Amino acid sequence: MVNVLYDMIQGIILFIPAFISNPGAVITGGKGKMDFGRNFFDGRRIFGDGKTISGFFGGSFIGIIFGVIIFAIVLKTSVLNVNYGTNIYNAMIPIAAMSFGSMVGDLIGSFIKRRIRMNSGAKGNLLDQWPFVISATVFLFVFSPSFFYSAYPYLIPIIAILILTPPLHRSVNILAFKLHRKDVPW
Repeated sequence: MVNVLYDMIQGIILFIPAFISNPGAVITGGKGKMDFGRNFFDGRRIFGDGKTISGFFGGSFIGIIFGVIIFAIVLKTSVLNVNYGTNIYNAMIPIAAMSFGSMVGDLIGSFIKRRIRMNSGAKGNLLDQWPFVISATVFLFVFSPSFFYSAYPYLIPIIAILILTPPLHRSVNILAFKLHRKDVPW
């Protein structure tokens, strides 16, 4: 039981670059629409005004910064049982995969919301939360399988992340709303 709890905590800590990228996009967003204001075949916007180039890259960059900090802590303390490799260049692959994967997942969620006729900024419940987790996980698996298997040797830590994400996401969005960084608290 202790190992399962340890693995869940480790999995959540190592997933911080993906978690941080989304609020990082809120902080850095606002410049250059990701869809360039264009509509999809159905006549609705591809992503909507809330998805910007500055938010996509800014959020990814903030996720990478936090990932590098975690890497430095793991390397210096050996607190976590994960194989980042011995240098920052090896660590950048899983860190960037999670950070960019998170932002791609956010775009996927927005794309799906537009297809089911939800307006930009509308509350999408799990469509606002799980696509970034799933996409970051897939990116990590594809671009850094050795790190993926080291950090997530079985599904329990990933399930814990999926369960933790909705309340964590909601809390961060309420804070961003109160700080006037978001128009809606979801």
